[in-house]
Order: sequence, then C-alpha cells, then structure tokens
Amino acid sequence: MTRVKRGNVARKRRKKILKLAKGFRGSHSTLFRTANQQVMKALRHAYRDRKKRKRDFRRLWITRINAAIRQHGMSYSKFMGYLKKSNIEINRKMLAQMAILDPDGFSKVAEIASQAKG
Repeated sequence: MTRVKRGNVARKRRKKILKLAKGFRGSHSTLFRTANQQVMKALRHAYRDRKKRKRDFRRLWITRINAAIRQHGMSYSKFMGYLKKSNIEINRKMLAQMAILDPDGFSKVAEIASQAKG
C-alpha cells in the first residue's frame, strides 16, 4: 500500500477552524479541540438566532405601535383591524418608525383608521 501524506490537509482544516474561533476567550481560540467545539456551538447559535432575530424585531415593532396607539385611545389589535378595513397597507416596521420619528403622521394614520370603526 502506498503512503499517504496528510499533513497539509490536516493543517489547513485546523487553521480554518482556528480562524473561525478568532476572538473567542482563552483556550477556545488557541487549542484546536476546544476551538472546534466552540465554533460548532457558535454556528448552531448563529443559525438559530438568524431566525429568532426576525421574531424579536416583530415583537419590538408591535410593542412600539401598541404604546403609540394607546395614546390615541385604541388597542393594537383594534388598530390593526381598522387598518385592514380601511385598506391601509403599511407594515409594522414602518408604523413603528412613524410612531417614533413622525408622531404627526402616525396620528393621521390613526385618525383614518379610527374612521373605519363605523
């Protein structure tokens, strides 16, 4: 059987993992075995949290819209229902931005939505 030299391949693999572990604390960034475990864990968290970020932002927007619309004497769910009835298609991100940066514009939207009550 012929001899297979693997030194180059193994070193490249290890260097790739250690490069991903750059910035980790202690031996997590220097020792290959611990770095490998931490990189795998970090990649799992990154995958999960890319999905979670979308949920977190939606929750934040809903909270901001709710806080802003309660000043107009309406609940969030009623407000969203009235928006649907009056065919106003503004997404939650834009509504939350309006509530913070353009309160006058937001109050106009709230007025128009409240007219859809009756």
